[in-house]
Amino acid sequence: MQIVETLNEGLKRAYEITITAKDIESRVEAEVQKLAPQVNMPGFRKGKVPANLVRKMHNDALMQDALTSSIQESIDKTITDNKLRPAMQPNVNLDEGYEPGKDANVKLDMEILPEVPTPSVEGLKLERLQVEADKKTVDESLQKFAESQKQFETAPKSYKAQIGDQCLIDFEGKVDGVPFEGGKGEGMAIELGSGRLIPGFEDQLIGKKANDEVLVKVTFPDDYNVEDLKGKDATFDVVIGEVQKPKKAKADDEMAKSMGLEGIDQLTELLKGQIEQELNGLTRTHMKRKLLDQLAASHDFEVPPGMVEAEFSQIWQQLEQEAAQEEDPEAAKKEMEDEKDEYRDIAVRRVRLGLLLSEIGQANGVEVSQQEMGMLIQQAAQQYRPEDRDRFVQYIQQDQMAAAQLRAPLYEDKVVDFLFDKAEITDRKVTREELEAAIEAEDEAETKPAAKKKAPAKKAAAKKPAAKKTPAKAAEEKAPAKKAAAKKAPAKKAPEKAAAEKAPAKKPTAKKAAAKKPAAKK
Repeated sequence: MQIVETLNEGLKRAYEITITAKDIESRVEAEVQKLAPQVNMPGFRKGKVPANLVRKMHNDALMQDALTSSIQESIDKTITDNKLRPAMQPNVNLDEGYEPGKDANVKLDMEILPEVPTPSVEGLKLERLQVEADKKTVDESLQKFAESQKQFETAPKSYKAQIGDQCLIDFEGKVDGVPFEGGKGEGMAIELGSGRLIPGFEDQLIGKKANDEVLVKVTFPDDYNVEDLKGKDATFDVVIGEVQKPKKAKADDEMAKSMGLEGIDQLTELLKGQIEQELNGLTRTHMKRKLLDQLAASHDFEVPPGMVEAEFSQIWQQLEQEAAQEEDPEAAKKEMEDEKDEYRDIAVRRVRLGLLLSEIGQANGVEVSQQEMGMLIQQAAQQYRPEDRDRFVQYIQQDQMAAAQLRAPLYEDKVVDFLFDKAEITDRKVTREELEAAIEAEDEAETKPAAKKKAPAKKAAAKKPAAKKTPAKAAEEKAPAKKAAAKKAPAKKAPEKAAAEKAPAKKPTAKKAAAKKPAAKK
């Protein structure tokens, strides 16, 4: 095996590797000797099959495996001998002219992690903006919660239904006088004005009373979710069983007990705890961003272009999605293009901070324990269907990069907590509005191009509405949507996620490196 460095420029490295045919052949022979005692073949006792027959039966697979293991060993040796820390998965190309029985020429190129200057964790000064969950805030939250728990009471039979009321209805839908599947139901509750049903349905119940029979005429939208009903005119024979009026929202023991609680005091404490948790989260967000600002201002080093490009691609993809929702998408996209270099600077900042936090964590023994990692995996697995969860867990356990991606947000938080413990912190009481304004200012500073916009982005007015439901479809209590099979780990990324604790890039498997197609990058 011969390894020759062909590029050493900044963080880029490239090598040409020659694996001799003799090396590959010796691996094949060793594997034949290992395999022969295990082979069964008619006419021979187990373990007595001649090596040349074993070779003949499995030659192609043995040659491929030998080439694969040789390439993998050469990659490992190159990385080890040169003390490299790949920033991302290396690119491996097998020479297109390779044929079995000949020398294999492999090109290997990669970006490596920079030598990060040992960061000082002393002298950090932070201000902690604290908001108290006072009685007024808790009472307002309690009232909003009560209003969200809308309840209805039966109205007099002479009462005429209006917007905001609820009707209990029996119905049967027809198209061209013929009932259609899913168009019939009994005792369904519909809040008038909720927009749950196809356009015009709820409007025709306004002014009706209990026991009224109503012939509702509607047209299914062109984007309706049942192909046979799209754009079709339909009628619904509706009988209003009961009209109900909304009860005045009241936060009291009765409401709390209807939720399985002991009383209003317990509900108040639960809401107060939620508010405190939310406010503490805002406080931490502000402190963390101030901390990252200090780190970014005091450290400047080269970062791997590939990592920057990956980060920039994610930023750009999000911007494109937001631009598509603007009142003038083309103008929004042009503005993005004008500020493209500044968004790339943001990507550089995020990658640099990630490497810096990783260095701080490693230098100070910050770790994610096996128990914590196990909990992370199990929590993430809950996003998938029960039958797919084991596959997801197995995927994370086998894929180093996927595991590092899942681990990264927790690791970053642990490094940040470590730095908080080291910092000199002063407390200042503020209002929630002041705290949110401070966070917004940090957002604008970090995403500077976006802050230049003269006015808040307006969403497109003509946004395509979601397909409406028939009464029967609206009445169905469907379970949350099931996730697709766990083929890949979800790529979750925190806004300021800085690639903290990214493990050295997983080396490409030799089988992929030794692709059948010439020069196929893996």
